[in-house]
Amino acid sequence: MKELSMSVITPPVAASFRSWQEVFRMVAKHRVLATVVFFAIFPWLMPYQSLAINILIYGLFAVGFNLLFGYTGLLSFGHAAFLGVGAYTAGILIAQHNVPWWAAVPTAVAAGCLVALVMGLLAIRTRGIYFAMVTLALSQCVYFLVYQLPASGGENGLRGVNVPEVSLLVLKLDLLNPLQKYYFVFTFVAVAMWLLSRILASPFGGAIEAVRENEARARACGFDVERTKLLSFVLSAGFCALAGALNAIHLSSVPIETLDYATSGMVVMLCLLGGMGTYFGPFVGAALFLLIQDLASSWTEHWQLLVGGVFVFFVLFFPKGVWGTFLQKASHER
Repeated sequence: MKELSMSVITPPVAASFRSWQEVFRMVAKHRVLATVVFFAIFPWLMPYQSLAINILIYGLFAVGFNLLFGYTGLLSFGHAAFLGVGAYTAGILIAQHNVPWWAAVPTAVAAGCLVALVMGLLAIRTRGIYFAMVTLALSQCVYFLVYQLPASGGENGLRGVNVPEVSLLVLKLDLLNPLQKYYFVFTFVAVAMWLLSRILASPFGGAIEAVRENEARARACGFDVERTKLLSFVLSAGFCALAGALNAIHLSSVPIETLDYATSGMVVMLCLLGGMGTYFGPFVGAALFLLIQDLASSWTEHWQLLVGGVFVFFVLFFPKGVWGTFLQKASHER
């Protein structure tokens, strides 16, 4: 009887597994398209559009950090510097020099990459915890330099980053409308994710993963390890600076806390929650963190305790993160 029941139940279950495996392969093969389709409907899945915008922006910030931490294996505690430099550069150009947004955003990305180049040249020769501490120290130097700039607004932050309307090709978007602002940010995120996919699929993507897995062997195979790590550091900063510029436009201001070391710690948490070294994991981590923060802060002013407890739970029971654990289980089923 047991064998009969198994013979009856197993084929449908096996067919179901095979169908899910096919879907998984298709999504993995067309990950950029799958990401774009998901985020196209994402604002309708969230309680309100402003939360969806925050998830996009902080997810992009975590994507930049993940390129360095998850794919290259370098733990940085200084990535708030790149988010802040991108935000302040775009904000100052728009608010105080009347530079159009389409010029301010790429300038902010270039500024973030330039700061990363200087920081990287100083930090990249160190390893492990020393690299993390050097990036933290350099990030704090950036914090105090920006804090002392008259244009930054000091402890009050930068105000007046007003971009009420933008034109994308033939479309005009009203950024005072949260849904239209979402799709404005979504356009940049889609391009960034396409670029990330191209980077990971390139020989350089293989090189950074080789450095992550075994630096000594990568060096023995002829890779210029220092140059590879430096380029990864700069590219990572570019994604973070883009997130900072978009956040300045979204908030119409730039708080000085953007550059604080706590922001660097937060992006580590986002990456670990979602799954380091995964393509979509940073957005999962950002969504989980911001949703918990949004819900818990409406109940209590001590919402950090709940977020900390959730983080400890996932580190203990989902060490590869939410998305990383899902990918691991899906690959085992295949």
